[in-house]
Amino acid sequence: MAASELYSKNAHVWLPDASEVWKSAELLRDYNPGDSTLSLQLEDGTVLEHRIDPKTPNLPPLRNPNILVGENDLTALSYLHEPAVLHNLKVRFIDSKLIYTYCGIVLVAINPYESLPIYEADIINAYSGQNMGDMDPHIFAVAEEAYKQMARDQRNQSIIVSGESGAGKTVSAKYAMRYFATVSSSSGETNVEEKVLASSPIMEAFGNAKTTRNDNSSRFGKYIEIGFDKDLCIIGANMRTYLLEKSRVVFQACGERNYHIFYQLCASSHLPEFKAFKLGCAEDFCCTNQGQSPVIDGVDDAREMCSTRRAFSLLGIDENDQLDIYQILSAILHLSNVDVKEQSADRCSILPDNAHLMVFCELMGVPCDEMAHWLCHKKLQTTTETFVKPVSKVNAVHGRDALAKHIYARLFTWIVSSINAALTSTVKQRSFIGVLDIYGFETFDVNSFEQFCINYANEKLQQQFNLHVFKLEQEEYMKEEIPWTLIDFHDNQPCINLIEAKLGVLDLLDEECKMPKGSDDTWAQKLYNTHLKQSAYFDKPRLSNKAFIIHHFADKVEYHCVGFLEKNKDTVNEEQINVLKKSKFDLLLKLFEDEEKNKASTNKLSSSGRAGKAQRDTKKTVGLQFRQSLHLLMDTLNATTPHYVRCIKPNDIKAPFTLDPLRAVQQLRACGVLETIRISAAGFPSRWTYQEFFGRYRILMKQKEVLPDRKQSCKNLLEKLIQDQQKYQFGKNKIFFRAGQVAYLEKLRSDKLRSACVGIQKTIRCWVARRKYLRMRESTIIIQKHVRAHQARSYVQFLRKTKAAIVIQSNVRMWSKKRRFLQQRSAAVTIQRVWRGRVARKQYFKLLFESKALVIQKTVRGWLAKQRFRRAMEAVVLLQSCVRRMRAKKELKKLRVEARSVEHFKKLNVGMENKIMQLQHKINEQHKENRELTEKLSVLEKTNSTEREKQSREIENLRKSEQEARGKAETVPSLLEQLSFLQEELENTRREKEELEVHTKTFKEETRQTIHELNMKNSLLNSNIEELNQEFSIQAQQLTEIKKTLENSKQLEKDLTEERCRYQSLLSEHLQLEEQHKDLKEEMSVSVISSKFSHQRTDSNYSSNSSEFSQILSSTEDEEGFTQAEDPSEKKVDLPILLKLQRRVKELEEENRSLWHQLDKKEEAQQEKAKEVEKQTTVGRTELDVEKIKRQELESENKRLKQDLSELRKSLTNENSDLAPPAAGSLPYNILLDQLSSSNEELEMRKEEVLLLRSHMVRQEALKHRDSVLGESVKLDLSEIHSFQDSDRSTNIHTLNEDGELWLAYEGLKETNRLLEAQMQEQECLHSKKYSKLVEEMNKLKAEKEQQQKLLAQSLLLPEDARVEASLKHEITRLTAENLERMEEQEKQDKTIRKLKKQLKLYMKKVEDLEVAHQMNTSSVTSTPVTQVHITRKEKEFQGMLEFKEADAGRLLKNLVLDLKPRGVAVSFTPGLPAFIIFMCVRYADNVNDDRRLSTLLNSTISSIKGVIKRKGNDFEVVCFWLANACRLMHCLKQYSGEEAFTVHNTAKQNKQCLANFELCEYHQLFGDLAIQIYRQLIKSMENILLPLIVSCMLEHENVQGVLGSKPTGLRKRSSSFPEDAVTVEVLLQRLSFFHTTMSQHGMDSDVIKQVVRQQFYIICAVTLNNLLLRKDMCSWGKGLQIRYNIWQLEEWLAERELTDCGAKETLEPLVQAAQLLQIKKSTEADAQAICSMCSSLTSAQIVKILTLYTPVIEFEERVSNSFITTIKNILKVRDKSSSLMMDAKKIFSVTFPFSPSPVPLESIQIPTSLNLGFLIRV
Repeated sequence: MAASELYSKNAHVWLPDASEVWKSAELLRDYNPGDSTLSLQLEDGTVLEHRIDPKTPNLPPLRNPNILVGENDLTALSYLHEPAVLHNLKVRFIDSKLIYTYCGIVLVAINPYESLPIYEADIINAYSGQNMGDMDPHIFAVAEEAYKQMARDQRNQSIIVSGESGAGKTVSAKYAMRYFATVSSSSGETNVEEKVLASSPIMEAFGNAKTTRNDNSSRFGKYIEIGFDKDLCIIGANMRTYLLEKSRVVFQACGERNYHIFYQLCASSHLPEFKAFKLGCAEDFCCTNQGQSPVIDGVDDAREMCSTRRAFSLLGIDENDQLDIYQILSAILHLSNVDVKEQSADRCSILPDNAHLMVFCELMGVPCDEMAHWLCHKKLQTTTETFVKPVSKVNAVHGRDALAKHIYARLFTWIVSSINAALTSTVKQRSFIGVLDIYGFETFDVNSFEQFCINYANEKLQQQFNLHVFKLEQEEYMKEEIPWTLIDFHDNQPCINLIEAKLGVLDLLDEECKMPKGSDDTWAQKLYNTHLKQSAYFDKPRLSNKAFIIHHFADKVEYHCVGFLEKNKDTVNEEQINVLKKSKFDLLLKLFEDEEKNKASTNKLSSSGRAGKAQRDTKKTVGLQFRQSLHLLMDTLNATTPHYVRCIKPNDIKAPFTLDPLRAVQQLRACGVLETIRISAAGFPSRWTYQEFFGRYRILMKQKEVLPDRKQSCKNLLEKLIQDQQKYQFGKNKIFFRAGQVAYLEKLRSDKLRSACVGIQKTIRCWVARRKYLRMRESTIIIQKHVRAHQARSYVQFLRKTKAAIVIQSNVRMWSKKRRFLQQRSAAVTIQRVWRGRVARKQYFKLLFESKALVIQKTVRGWLAKQRFRRAMEAVVLLQSCVRRMRAKKELKKLRVEARSVEHFKKLNVGMENKIMQLQHKINEQHKENRELTEKLSVLEKTNSTEREKQSREIENLRKSEQEARGKAETVPSLLEQLSFLQEELENTRREKEELEVHTKTFKEETRQTIHELNMKNSLLNSNIEELNQEFSIQAQQLTEIKKTLENSKQLEKDLTEERCRYQSLLSEHLQLEEQHKDLKEEMSVSVISSKFSHQRTDSNYSSNSSEFSQILSSTEDEEGFTQAEDPSEKKVDLPILLKLQRRVKELEEENRSLWHQLDKKEEAQQEKAKEVEKQTTVGRTELDVEKIKRQELESENKRLKQDLSELRKSLTNENSDLAPPAAGSLPYNILLDQLSSSNEELEMRKEEVLLLRSHMVRQEALKHRDSVLGESVKLDLSEIHSFQDSDRSTNIHTLNEDGELWLAYEGLKETNRLLEAQMQEQECLHSKKYSKLVEEMNKLKAEKEQQQKLLAQSLLLPEDARVEASLKHEITRLTAENLERMEEQEKQDKTIRKLKKQLKLYMKKVEDLEVAHQMNTSSVTSTPVTQVHITRKEKEFQGMLEFKEADAGRLLKNLVLDLKPRGVAVSFTPGLPAFIIFMCVRYADNVNDDRRLSTLLNSTISSIKGVIKRKGNDFEVVCFWLANACRLMHCLKQYSGEEAFTVHNTAKQNKQCLANFELCEYHQLFGDLAIQIYRQLIKSMENILLPLIVSCMLEHENVQGVLGSKPTGLRKRSSSFPEDAVTVEVLLQRLSFFHTTMSQHGMDSDVIKQVVRQQFYIICAVTLNNLLLRKDMCSWGKGLQIRYNIWQLEEWLAERELTDCGAKETLEPLVQAAQLLQIKKSTEADAQAICSMCSSLTSAQIVKILTLYTPVIEFEERVSNSFITTIKNILKVRDKSSSLMMDAKKIFSVTFPFSPSPVPLESIQIPTSLNLGFLIRV
């Protein structure tokens, strides 16, 4: 491809810059070969001409397309060069806030100088099991790749973390170890992972320090080998350290600190255990205050000391050893403060009373005199004798510091060895993963021996890195079988030879150290003589003879020779060491044991020579030791598969997310990242699979070019587009491209899309313009039409208005004339009316006077006549009564004589019926007479009415004639009177005027008074308003309290659910521990048995069931003890408080139940009393029947008589009738009244007689049937009759009632009167209650009316706003009152409903008892013998029990639980059949009252089910089957327990089958716990099936390939599959359907199924969202569309199975909102507000993360700007701060098992023969 094609107009290039390293520029015109300049425009708008050498056209590097910017892998960039790498890292780090980026096999980690929420356990779980290219770059991805390769390839792995100080090496290594500790679990009893992690704080305390570049800089290198066993569990670790910076113990530069442990020790000096060390502040000691920076911002040294001590304890180092370590450290601090006094140039001394020296010697346990002597002297040893020589002050100080450094180094080595000893394991190690945390390339202004060793180590590591990268690159080409050539890469072996080869720098340094008078200057001269001009990598500075330069792979470094020999020798005064060895301090002696062992071995080897010389020769220098350890490290790394992490320090000021380009480029060059890029660019850096290439660049093909063979289609396209075949190669599975070819293809693709967009825009704009034109044309026509119509209408309206005006004028004139005429006429008529009225009134008053006089005369005469008639009637009646009395006496005597005879008594009953008939006949005759009288009265009334009408007509005619005559005669005086009347009216008007004036005065006074009163009322109203406001505030406070209580109740509900979750998780952990315990026991037993009986074999499936059955009960009893003996770390959850709350809740529930039980008992007692009262009152039931008959007859007669009376009264008093009623005192009137009264009296007498006779007949019937069955129920107390007959009565009574009939009648009347009185009293009570209620309601209404009137009056005085507030307050108070009333009414109704329900239950029981009694009576009736009939035998009625023997329990459970296949049961038999069979056996054990058999059966069942779940826990169908059966067995235990709460839905037969002898409430809990365990295992097995499918189905799969396109990927390609092998959403739905059908077939409760489905959808949502948050390539608009479509399919699946109400849809809400967030517009502030309101289910961190990761797949999409993300953050600050980024995918919702009774009768269950349960007998 020609350069002119790439360097065209609008292309972007990179230009070098001094400050920013590289700047972006745009070409203003095309480049042609031979041009000397490029016309460019920078981003700030400046135009410049860039010169090019035409001979060697080094054109500026091209910039990658915008779509490739921000890639996860730098090798995915089309143009691979330094500016592209720097820009990509800058965009990811600053804009996207992403600190990790791949560069081929290297992970580049930039220190953010800020804590990020990307290292939680959720992130670890998300990366666990994922391929490295599938997720975004992360240290966890590298750790997972190493862990996976170790498990797959069975090869040791290593992670090499490098970088300069402050780049974050230690933190990266720490997170890698944390990942290994999390994803693997230890196999031993102690938690090895915690020990491995605990080593980090110890090593940081003793090996890290604050430097000018980093607050926590590692001053040593370490390589940690983490060992794994065959199960990939951590079993131990081993640590190797390299080159501890000992000089820091005695010297620190300005702004730096010593090692952290010294400051931690000083900060904790106030503790009592540290008092003996006599410490103080860090400023008091020389070795901790040299840098003048003893404090680090944000670090609490005392707290760090606590964590260090905690880590020591976790690693098994006891308190005594820890105190010994701190004692040695304290001694080093005091040693640094020992002051040396100068006596002369060659002599010095230390004062004997030096406090610090005395404390040092006291802590070390050495004599103070000897230590003071040897600090100021040294021993010289020759061949013949030894000399003691004093030293100068400078040498003494150096000796003191050397001793301190040596002690600290030995202590550091001992601590490392102790940690290794604590981390070693006896288990065989299968493989290991090594984590190398080593210093990166360093260059300072003054570089010494430490920097030389560090850079030497980096040279070795860089060489190993180059070889590994080259090897991988060539292996890839060979694997794809493409032609390749050797790639030239930088080999730094000459530089390494310069350092470590014979006569190299280190060799010459060791040789110079052996010389007696060797110095740094002589060594420098040897270097110049040996290597200057001999090696291209060695150089000498111009202005110095004490330095040398080495050209490293990263940069050239100048080393100063001063101090090299001293640091390499690392000499210490041997006499000082000997003094320390005399100490009685145990730990101090242990520090020097290794040295003594080494010396002893060297003495044995050098026994032939001189001891001194051998000792000197065998002592290794620091350089030699470092070289040997480095070679050992390289051998270890070469034997492993390396993984590289390069840490970059972005700036020197420690500013968060700020990148300094100069520092970043310097480190990229030094750490080998650019070398990786160069190696990749030299080959084929861009690699595409054929399917990915076809999906991306299908748009560049024509339809006819698309072939079924994708590989051939891609080859044809590339041959057409790229002519140079050297730019690409076709492999077996991939296409390989040279650098820049992908960018060219992207340019062609964008051009194609742009041209297509232009064509689409052209056609659409044409269509829009034509549509607009047609609309405009149509609108103009319509406007014209309407305008013309408007003009025509306006003209017509003008014509109508003129005509209407004329008509109005004519009508108005006519109206005015007519009005004047009518006024005149009305005046004349009023004058005539007034005069005529006056005349008529006079005539009326005259006639009225005359009529009143006549009325008075009439009434007086009538009264006199009545008096005379009454007197005559009274006399006649008196005579009649006397005569009748005499006759009655005579007849009475005759009757007495007859009554004494027996015959008369016999005839009496016969005559009674005749009497009744006669009386009824008489009543009928009287009714006929009454009817005749009424008819006569009606005839008389009609005749009177006709006569009255005639007379009234004649009178009216006469009156009219008289009026006409008088009117004609009196017209003249009427006019005169009218005039006088008018004069009077004038006078009246005057008077009225005067009165009005007076009235106005009084009205004014009254208005003043009223105003005053209104003001007073206003003040009162204001006070009332204030009171109302106070009440309102009180109510508001009450409302707030109510809200608080509601919130507290909600919080309690949440706490309850959380507690349930915790309980279930603890239960699962407990069960897991139990299983592990059992496994260990089984292994122990198996090992013992195999050792004793190696030749015998037993069945492993059912070898120990009998022993297990006997031990189950004890294991279940010990569960409570286990819950109490949990880890103390769980105390943070406040479990005791929660348990107390649960107990309190249970106690309250029990109290509530007991109260209800007591109420039920009381009501039952009351009902029993009522029964007794009913039994006692059954005697009076017949009497009540009699009374009912009497009452009915009386009521009917009363109604009839009342109707007759009302009719008579209406006829008599009707004013509108034709005939006038008779006069009040007239004769017919009196006769009628007498007849009516007499007839009424006779009727009443007859009624009483009839009632007496009927009551007597009823009593006679009762006497007859007293001895029969009915007589028992109707128990009349007839003794009263005899008592009344036999008691002493007066002679009159005996004479009147010798046979007792009158007495019985009298008693019947009394009873009827009592009943009537009781009824009347009840009616009165009811009426009084109703009246009182009505009065109360009236009073309430009146009060409300008054209040409303007051409020209206008050509101009228108030302004509008205050009016509204007052009305609202009134409404609030009214509504609250109504609510309280409604609540009271509801409570009353609830109470009545409860009572009625209980009464119904009692009545039902009574009815059932009566039916049973009736059946017994009917069956007890004896029948006469009949002929013989053939009798068929009935089928035996089973009781729903299965008889079994105690010895058969094992066989039962083996056949029913252990060997049962769920599929056969689900297809053929009743769901839950094993549970029913076990429960029927439980019923038999309960019926037999055998507690031992019952407990063994239930405990064995639990253990057997647990064993099946343990062995087949991954089989979803098995787990589902036993979950359904465990729930069914638990429900059966509850259903047949006999408790009222569970027996409500039972049938009568099921209630009879309840357990009688044992209460199994404890087993309810045990089976509930078992169900919880099985449920959690079900979720885990389901999760194992779903997890591999979720990401592929929900995120990676596309329904239509290539529509949305896919971006190019780098070396770390994500694991994609071809469409024919792809996992679609249909596969996931099929799997969900399988789960649902399996659960339904096994008879699982619908509520449990809904909970399982909800958990499934939560897992789908959590896994999908977590992967979305960790995959930058998935955060695009098209992927959001795909996710929403997949969610819609899941919702449709729920709707098809009627599971929309199970809560599963709500669990998908975070994923729905995330998909909407990817698709919504993201540019303005309104968009930000919409996003924040829409994404309510997402946390703030998740929203920001998705927006940050959003990357356009095509060029037409826009990136999210940083300003928009900041606005989102500002808006989200109001939300509750939630730092959680990931959803907890391991979360399992708490499960509940609602009680569901079974309708299946136990007696109908048949046992299939296929179960081999023939030993069970149905009972």
